[in-house]
Amino acid sequence: MSKLAAFGGTAAVPKDQRRVDWPLVEDEDRKAVLDTLEGARLVSNSDGANPVSILEEHWARRFGFGHCVAVSTGTAALSLALAAVGVGPGDEVIVPALSFIATGLAPVHQMAVPVFADVDPVTFNLDPDDVERRITDRTAAIIPVHLHGAPADMDRITDIARRHGLAVIEDAAQAPGATHRGRPVGGIGDAGAFSLQVTKNIPTCGEGGLFVTGNAELAESVRRGRQFGEVIESGRERDYVSYGLGWNHKMNAIQAAFTDAQLTRFDAYEDARQRNVADFLARLAPLPGLQVPTALPDTTHAWHILRFRFSPAAFGLDPARPEALRSTLRRLLRAEGVPMSQYQLMPLPDQKVFVDRVGFGDGYPWSLTGTPRPAGEDHPVARAVIADSLTLQKRHLHPGSGDLLRLYADAFEKVWANADMVTTLAEAAS
Repeated sequence: MSKLAAFGGTAAVPKDQRRVDWPLVEDEDRKAVLDTLEGARLVSNSDGANPVSILEEHWARRFGFGHCVAVSTGTAALSLALAAVGVGPGDEVIVPALSFIATGLAPVHQMAVPVFADVDPVTFNLDPDDVERRITDRTAAIIPVHLHGAPADMDRITDIARRHGLAVIEDAAQAPGATHRGRPVGGIGDAGAFSLQVTKNIPTCGEGGLFVTGNAELAESVRRGRQFGEVIESGRERDYVSYGLGWNHKMNAIQAAFTDAQLTRFDAYEDARQRNVADFLARLAPLPGLQVPTALPDTTHAWHILRFRFSPAAFGLDPARPEALRSTLRRLLRAEGVPMSQYQLMPLPDQKVFVDRVGFGDGYPWSLTGTPRPAGEDHPVARAVIADSLTLQKRHLHPGSGDLLRLYADAFEKVWANADMVTTLAEAAS
């Protein structure tokens, strides 16, 4: 086992043990979908209780939210949340420089300008100090992301928002079940957005999203917004009148029923995942030059994605060129059967949609504010994290992944036992 698989050795993870299905589709999921198809309530605006309204009730009850509104995607939930708090043309919204593209696009959908702040080097979430530096008289909201399932520093972010009169919309797409000081993420700011996309910790059979809030008026605004601006009430005949700007962002009943069935097993899955991931990371933490994901004090990490940072200095390499070590470790670990991936290739401000500022034509919404075109914006931590890290996704979400994660740990230890070879290969790749 000491010879690296990339050079003909036996892989730490046998090929017949590498496949892991996620999500787990059980008989109760199939039954929920079939029962929905046999019913008459296939849309969220059907009168009375329906699979969508039942999911909303169960989600709010399980996680402790005052109100929950099911929508078509997590991105739609973010956009509707911004609309509900009044973000509009010419406003600025502070978002992290490291996140999925949807976080940056949601403000643009409201003709608002995303302003990118740097991130913390351990949690990979918004750096509150950089948030405060980027506030202007146009700033209307902050979107902290609980990236990879790690809660952002909500105490400091909400304090900053309160002092400056800003709305806080939590992007909790990757973090159902995560908590900050005992409070569920998504319910700490003014509102929160979850994603039910098929890869998430609590999935649907495709795409889906949830808006949550403790504010009844915001919830009602989002309910109108998801259906053309109409007011839909049980026992009231639909009048097809749009009382404000709306979209068609409804969730369908089949997706809701599938997620509701998954939700019933979430606690058992989560308990197993917490044990499996904790054991896995404990094995990896002593390896020199490896920074493992960390749950900060008074928080619960949902472990949606595991991101590992690598220190070139620990391998005797130039700290200014981490990409060579990252690519070398990716090659060696994948050969051992560990599906490491880079995931994000660039920080959000480098995405072409923001660099080229196509937007809605003629540079909108940026031209509304006269925001100068950035010249190599300074987000050093976000750039460093992308340069020196790799991620592990999906496989560890399976509640029965403990044995597989132990094999993954064997693979890491095997590669680190060949540190001299890692250094030689990284130097050659520089």
